Amino acid sequence: MKRLLPLCCLLSLGSVLNAQNATAPEKDIIEVTGKAEKEIAPDEIYVRILLQEKNESREKITIEQQEEKLRTAVTNAGIELKNLSVSDINADYMKVRWKTKDVMTQKAYILKTSTPQQLRKLFTELNKIEVKDAGIDHVSHSKIDSLTKVVRIMAIKAARDKASYLLAAINESPGRCLVVREETPLYVNEANISNNSYRNYIGGRVAYDAVGEYAEIDFQNIKIDYSIYCKFEIKH
Repeated sequence: MKRLLPLCCLLSLGSVLNAQNATAPEKDIIEVTGKAEKEIAPDEIYVRILLQEKNESREKITIEQQEEKLRTAVTNAGIELKNLSVSDINADYMKVRWKTKDVMTQKAYILKTSTPQQLRKLFTELNKIEVKDAGIDHVSHSKIDSLTKVVRIMAIKAARDKASYLLAAINESPGRCLVVREETPLYVNEANISNNSYRNYIGGRVAYDAVGEYAEIDFQNIKIDYSIYCKFEIKH
């Protein structure tokens, strides 16, 4: 009989707690979505460059020979060689010329540039050495990670501000934040290029300006967009 007493007490305590929970009033809440965006000018312009073995006057011009010219062209454009790397895609790719059945080696590179002016100089130099193919691969910003964090913080602050001014209209204010959830994934757009011919530069065939130089190129800003859902208690 003594052994049953603690069990009875626990059952009674559980019944009391359940009764309390069943009658506990729901908290008054407000649900809002905060949004934030930021635009930044790209400061990293990535160029893809493709070299391919070729024959000139019955003499094969190897990838190694062209690579040496490419390094000179990059330097002449005012770009550090450390910004030139072999691309993971199509690197050392072997291509067959169907008429002669010759196997011609191709090699792809990625080069990081910083400004449209630097890019124009690069294309001028690439035209001189008659590269197989080149064009703009993508653009980005050197501080994109830290900037996306800033936009996230802006979004959650915007949610708090929205809750504050909405509740102020009825003489209330937000309390603790109960839930924080991404409403939409962080969105970073690809900056558009004003002169699309730079996307697919082949053998120097891109737009020229009135004085015979490469046309000016400009980029739209990169747009970082983010929204976040928050649920706040209402303080009475």
